[in-house]
Amino acid sequence: MTTTIIDANVTKRFGKKKVLEDVTLTLTNNEIFGLLGPSGSGKTTLVKILCGIDVPTEGHVSVFGKKMPDLELIKRIGYMAQADALYHELTAKENLVFFASISGVKRNKRAERIQQVMKLVDLESDLNTKVETFSGGMKRRLSLAIALLHEPDILVLDEPTVGIDPALRNKIWDTFEILKESGVLIVVTTHVMDEAERCSRLGMVRDGQLIAIGTPDEIKTKTEASTIEQAFLSYGG
Repeated sequence: MTTTIIDANVTKRFGKKKVLEDVTLTLTNNEIFGLLGPSGSGKTTLVKILCGIDVPTEGHVSVFGKKMPDLELIKRIGYMAQADALYHELTAKENLVFFASISGVKRNKRAERIQQVMKLVDLESDLNTKVETFSGGMKRRLSLAIALLHEPDILVLDEPTVGIDPALRNKIWDTFEILKESGVLIVVTTHVMDEAERCSRLGMVRDGQLIAIGTPDEIKTKTEASTIEQAFLSYGG
């Protein structure tokens, strides 16, 4: 059964600059919702508002029918930022143990969950390696593992696969689709057009406005385009 998970109508200003203007979204379980747009279009600000890290200047965000920000609701969200929030002087395992403790993973389940998420991102052999020695792509993969640790109902991922090789990126997206089928709502920002094709629905963002929304096929049909990239360009993306 389809259930509304996030309902939002937001405007955001920083001083006199309007970063988001009257963006309206209704997101449900069992979907991967992609936000597609150039750098500076407002995608990151929008996802921060959706998961309660930031608040709108005007409008509202509700999650599971409750107004955000709400501490208990935030615990049900896994958030992966564009910038990796990792402790570089610690090992991968030490980072995971720390984030597991603050995200509410029960002590008797932590070791199992750490193994599961590290297997997913193909970092099992690097558990005891200090993060300061990781490549950029490895840090992105560890950040994704941390976002998944507490088995959230909502995953909000800001450019999650930047710097990750194509084979592993495909594997990660296969996992997103499994999570979607289990009822998880996934919100993902991306510049990668083949990732956009794999989303259940897309929202195209430009200059803080939602300029198009629909399934990839609906958007391509409306613009008479054969690819999402062509469709995005036809909207002036």
